[in-house]
Amino acid sequence: MTHDERRELARALAAIDLPHPLLDPRLRRRRRFGLLILTACCIGLAGWIAILLLTLPGHYTSTDWQTVWVGLDIAELLAFAATAWAAWHQRQVVIFLMIITGTLLVCDAWFDVTLSYGSSDFTASILSAVLVELPLAFLMFAAARRLVRVSVQTLMQLSGVSGAAPPLWRVPLFADGLEECLPARFRAPADAVTAGNLRQSE
Repeated sequence: MTHDERRELARALAAIDLPHPLLDPRLRRRRRFGLLILTACCIGLAGWIAILLLTLPGHYTSTDWQTVWVGLDIAELLAFAATAWAAWHQRQVVIFLMIITGTLLVCDAWFDVTLSYGSSDFTASILSAVLVELPLAFLMFAAARRLVRVSVQTLMQLSGVSGAAPPLWRVPLFADGLEECLPARFRAPADAVTAGNLRQSE
């Protein structure tokens, strides 16, 4: 058998032995439940934002200022450390940790700038956000995106699909139907797909 024939046979055997995760009825129920929760959260949060706009005072004094900022910095430190560990050991969880770290950095920049507005620390907060926190957050998000695209590209190569990885918003969950989201020039010809299906059914 040629290399392509062996690869096609391996794909056919994998499709027979491993049922697709999306066919699991428990997963379908969890997906519907998750979508229901997300929809409820969007509606609830929109209402809560309206309430806050109408009721929050323009000025507020807190006695826990030090705890809030030190706690946020500790969270960032833990996120950086966990990301470094996962990157050193080449674990997939590094993608998740990079997104967490980047989000914490954006939150740090946001609160630092908005809460220091009108004070003597405002210029320093702007410089810190523009030169440190936001660039680091961008690097984290960009690296996470690149790693996801590399994973998709590797899956495409193992599946025998040629071409560059499509945009992430077009990549289906579990890569089911991955080839359909590619540009037409990268898709396998219909005859090849039909022949492959016939070989799988034999």
